[in-house]
Amino acid sequence: MGKVIEQRGLYFDEFEVGALYKHAPGRTVTEADNVLFTTLTMNTQSLHLDAAWSGRQEFGERLVNSMMTLSIVVGASVAQLTQGTIVANLGFEEVAFPHPMHHGDTLYSESEILDARPSKSRPGQGIIRVRHVGRNQDGTVVATCVRSVLMQGAPGKDQS
Repeated sequence: MGKVIEQRGLYFDEFEVGALYKHAPGRTVTEADNVLFTTLTMNTQSLHLDAAWSGRQEFGERLVNSMMTLSIVVGASVAQLTQGTIVANLGFEEVAFPHPMHHGDTLYSESEILDARPSKSRPGQGIIRVRHVGRNQDGTVVATCVRSVLMQGAPGKDQS
């Protein structure tokens, strides 16, 4: 049997402050995606569900639920950054949606490592701060956030 390679995210000590990760593939968001996400999360906002009402509003159509946009932006980073190496999602700050997503737009995601420090209370683990940015197919920024994540250190390595 040949070498076994298991896909995983990065361990805490593998993160480099300033590194920029561009995640692939992009995700084209459909009307069905938006309606399903919106109803699953019990968000009854007419802006996402009511085509007639939305058609009379500023954008002239339903918009993609911003919480779905944020979820996809963060979710796109998992395979490359945190798959199987995350301990906990600690929180979000600076969340912004500077431009709407429309049905049929494709969302591309990137992550920049802002800070990394060993955990003071959890030996062998560390906290990273990452800025996630989502852009549509035209490169327009549609979502940004800064996220703090508690990560496992590499097995057998002391993080202190």
